[in-house]
Amino acid sequence: MTIHAGDPSAQAPAPTAPQQPEYAAARPARRLGRTALGRAGRAALLATGRPLVPDAIEPIVRAHRTHHPRADLALLGRAYQSAEAGHRGQMRKSGEPFITHPLAVTMILAQLGAETTTLVASLLHDTVEDTEMTLDQVRAEFGEEVAYLVDGVTKLAKVDFGAAAEAETFRKMLVATGDDVRVMVIKLADRLHNMRTIRHMKPASQVRIAKVTRDVLIPLAERLGIQVVKTELEDIVFATLHPEEYGRTSVLVAAGETATGPLAEFSGRLRRQLAEAGVAAEVTVRPRHCVSAHRVLLKRLAAPGPDGRPQRLRPTDLGRVLVVVEENADCYAALGELHTCWTPLPGEFKDFVAAPKFNLYQSLHTAVADERGDVVEVLVRTRTMHRVAEFGVVALGSPRQPETPDPGRDELDRTDPARPGWLTRLLDWQRDTPDPDAFWSTLTADLSDDREITAVTEEGATLTLRAGATCVDAAYALGEQVGHRCIGARVNGRLAALSTQLSDGDVVGVLTEPGPGEPSGPSPEWLRHVRTPRARLAIEHWLARHPPAARAATAAAPAAVPGAPRPAGPPPSAGIAGIAGTAGTAGAPGEAAGPVEVRDHPDVPVRLARCCTPVPPDRVTGFAVSGGAVTVHRRDCPTAQQMRAAGRSPVEVGWTAGPSRRGYRVTLLADALNRPRLLADLTAAIAAEGVGIVSAAVEPPQELRVRHTYTVELTDPGALPSLMRAVLRVSGVYDVYRPGPGPGAARRRAGRPAGSVNGDDPAASAVRPSSGIRSRSAAFTVSTEG
Repeated sequence: MTIHAGDPSAQAPAPTAPQQPEYAAARPARRLGRTALGRAGRAALLATGRPLVPDAIEPIVRAHRTHHPRADLALLGRAYQSAEAGHRGQMRKSGEPFITHPLAVTMILAQLGAETTTLVASLLHDTVEDTEMTLDQVRAEFGEEVAYLVDGVTKLAKVDFGAAAEAETFRKMLVATGDDVRVMVIKLADRLHNMRTIRHMKPASQVRIAKVTRDVLIPLAERLGIQVVKTELEDIVFATLHPEEYGRTSVLVAAGETATGPLAEFSGRLRRQLAEAGVAAEVTVRPRHCVSAHRVLLKRLAAPGPDGRPQRLRPTDLGRVLVVVEENADCYAALGELHTCWTPLPGEFKDFVAAPKFNLYQSLHTAVADERGDVVEVLVRTRTMHRVAEFGVVALGSPRQPETPDPGRDELDRTDPARPGWLTRLLDWQRDTPDPDAFWSTLTADLSDDREITAVTEEGATLTLRAGATCVDAAYALGEQVGHRCIGARVNGRLAALSTQLSDGDVVGVLTEPGPGEPSGPSPEWLRHVRTPRARLAIEHWLARHPPAARAATAAAPAAVPGAPRPAGPPPSAGIAGIAGTAGTAGAPGEAAGPVEVRDHPDVPVRLARCCTPVPPDRVTGFAVSGGAVTVHRRDCPTAQQMRAAGRSPVEVGWTAGPSRRGYRVTLLADALNRPRLLADLTAAIAAEGVGIVSAAVEPPQELRVRHTYTVELTDPGALPSLMRAVLRVSGVYDVYRPGPGPGAARRRAGRPAGSVNGDDPAASAVRPSSGIRSRSAAFTVSTEG
């Protein structure tokens, strides 16, 4: 549907005057004086229900009454008179009086079904910017609501903002849209009329305006669901930026016989089938607009046909069949008839009724093949869904009106007229982007992908993220502090790398570091796989406040006394001596450092790394972390190797002679041939050794092989060899080892099926427990590398 000013289809028939009694017609007119005749004439005019309005807005009034029969037309007339007086004498580049522009914008909004307040604001939207009228005058004459809308779409002056005026104007509009979405609706109608007359601009200005429209306003129209505006803007931008391709595609679209060809024949058969099934429906053919047809053409050219040559557009590619029914349940009844009488194509069915798009769009999408092999795309929706699909948020009414329960609302109608989630997220990150250039680049990048996914946290909270979002994005969606403290994630109950991309419906759990102190913060590598502006900006701001030298110094500094200023730590070159200077503040007096200590500085607190779970007598190394502590890793731990490669200076550590008052956590992996009761037998074997299981995970079987991962807690590290031998004795288990890199990793990966190794999988161990258990403990057999 293309909106045109003065469209006859949008004009309502003039109301007829009520019939007068017969005796009134017979009353002699000579008994009425001139004054009485004047009053009678005005009464007859008012009896028609048409208050006096300027002739210039008569088409707007007719279109407006189609959607709002009881509209306040007097207010609309006063708004026109103010706008006409203010713009009198001003001309557009096309040579037309300037008042034609607000009239055209208001006509577009009237045809969309906007309410009276929006139309009044659209008539006045250029008065504050281009006339002597002030915002206070608009507020005094038309009210606060109209003044807010006019102020929201008023551009910022270049004399005040220079080159940043356009970016800051869009920021101002978006902030205003957060409180009232009608601000952006008026802006879209304003841009649509300007694009219709863009041919009167200079070529360089045409390209600049078309690119801004493509990068920002068309995605915003898509997000607001106003498809009739979005499609027309797309075609005009296409014609402006790519005139030759537009010309070729428009010829193909014009030559398409959507009214009499295969689509028309199919729609007639479908109409008869639905009538026989008792499903009341309107079946029509919707021709594709130029950009949509061009996308289909590119898709055909990219996929060679059976003869190896590029495919051409088929007659059924130039349109889709639309089925409009009365109720939500009828959508699925019509879908059943479609899939019963014609062959549905696998993978083409999409249910946007049960799961609406982020812009409130609802429909059933499917594609079927007829007897001749022609593929027909079909959309099924109700009348309400169709109105929202065409007009988006405009069809939902004014956001300022009090919400009243609708007794006729279908319980399956899941549209939500509240502020869209994408707008809330956009307003969140724009506050943290004061620089206009950074705001503009981030805005265009955020609007470049209109797909979204929904993930659920393990606590039951719902996260709406852009497609391609990772676990890092989910962490920062829960809050900046949660993101800064994130150390890992679980996806659908299994540990996953932070770079793991989330899918729609995933259950994600964010693992955070404990303690009220300053978080260790994000890694610069996280910027490689974040997708949401909120996460990227939070990481960039944290890294800017904590440059590499400062982060290294913070990692080497002790935990400060609560409330006291954090002392500046020594530079990395100072080594561990900088930590030992005030290490006593890290823990309670007299607390043992644990089973491992820092060489020459036994009072420095240490932590055993969870990634490689070192136990005596593993060869270990340490790295200073934030909080004044040292994390101890096995020397062959991949994490330790990455930190060493990144330039982190290792700290010499060693095992203490005395017993540890805490247990030793160890991670074991067991490869086995899958069979029933394997999990029960393995856990029973571990329990029989008197060892507690902290966590367990089982990977999906692949070619009858399965991998079990157990994290256990030992009171004595000497019990590890016997534990591994007990696990190896379980029927079906053919290998037991600890995680880590080395030749063993290549051996195990080589045994996996092709494609089962992911880039984010941790490297396997350099330990060969099978042979080690026969001779000496495999737990202490490490690779000679490094």
